[in-house]
Amino acid sequence: MTQRQVNHDSPLPPCTNGHLARHMLDARRPEAGGGHFIECVCGRTQKHPSFELAMTEWRRAHRIRAPRQPRPSTHNVVQLGLRFTGTHQR
Repeated sequence: MTQRQVNHDSPLPPCTNGHLARHMLDARRPEAGGGHFIECVCGRTQKHPSFELAMTEWRRAHRIRAPRQPRPSTHNVVQLGLRFTGTHQR
């Protein structure tokens, strides 16, 4: 067999239907139809020369967004409570 499943330390993100995804590697040359792809019960990606490209297609196809990185907070900034001029005080 030329296809084998590749195991990862962290699980792959599931599809929009909640099916588990798995990373498959077709060991043939790319010219012969080999490459990396991700599949689940309901679908699969095209074959790509690298896992990163296959994962990019998987995330785009299933609308999976990468988590945002937390913004670094600056502790040396003081925010002053300024009022706009021309407003009426109550």
